[in-house]
Amino acid sequence: MKVRKRQVYVEFGKSGIVTQAGAMQWMLGDVSMKSDVKGVGNLLGKMASAAVTKETAIKPLYTGTGALMLEPTYKHLILVDVSEWGSIVLDDGLFLACESTLTQKTVARKNISSAVLGGEGLFNLSLVGNGVAVLESTVPMEELIVVNLENDVIKIDGNMAIAWSGSL
Repeated sequence: MKVRKRQVYVEFGKSGIVTQAGAMQWMLGDVSMKSDVKGVGNLLGKMASAAVTKETAIKPLYTGTGALMLEPTYKHLILVDVSEWGSIVLDDGLFLACESTLTQKTVARKNISSAVLGGEGLFNLSLVGNGVAVLESTVPMEELIVVNLENDVIKIDGNMAIAWSGSL
């Protein structure tokens, strides 16, 4: 069943790393941390976003030279190059970390019935830009089914879709 702890280890390059709050285990070198809050209005917006996406309101940004190790998790870690998607929308609770080159947005579901009838929330976290994101999944990548839609329709029950392109 591949039940074992996994960790994310990051060596800093040109960009910083944004993580879920409380995800950092240790830092090595000249690494500094600051919050991504830019003022009171920004904090209120982040708190509202966190309430509807089940993500943390304040995500720390780590920058500098050196390395960063995140807390161990029993979930499976999936690395996603967001530029291959254009933008990616994540199911609640999947976000663990991403490069600071990615923009995080809260997006409303385009189909209200998917939120109401599916028992899901009305909002999700979206990542846009060039960079890599780390997702925590209950299922390993090799067991996920990737479906490319072209003028087609897919209907998925509940929260069985973990991510989808922002254009879907």
